[in-house]
Amino acid sequence: QLQLVESGGGLVKPGESLRLSCAASGFTLNVAAIGWIRQAPGKEREGVSCISTSGDATNYADSVKGRFTISINNAKNTVYLQMDSLQPEDTAVYHCGPSNDYQCLRVGDINSWGPGTPVTVAS
Repeated sequence: QLQLVESGGGLVKPGESLRLSCAASGFTLNVAAIGWIRQAPGKEREGVSCISTSGDATNYADSVKGRFTISINNAKNTVYLQMDSLQPEDTAVYHCGPSNDYQCLRVGDINSWGPGTPVTVAS
């Protein structure tokens, strides 16, 4: 069974950076893509980014384009989310999960997700 564990969250100031990791174990061969979503208190779940497991396709929410970069290291079964120029509105719990959308046409279209890693951006 596929298991995903997120890490790398923390407390940062506006303008600073964080790199989140999504480590996969179990049956990873049939996963088409990995996506990141975030959930802030009192807000709806928001799709953040997606990357195909081949690395050929990526996609981002408009709110993070130009600031976040997703990448994959298949040798380590790990997906990374580099987050730069963080703003208070990026504060949320970030989750990663598997997706059947190998072209990443639908950001946030994941089937399940891990416990998440909290990100807080505050001065």
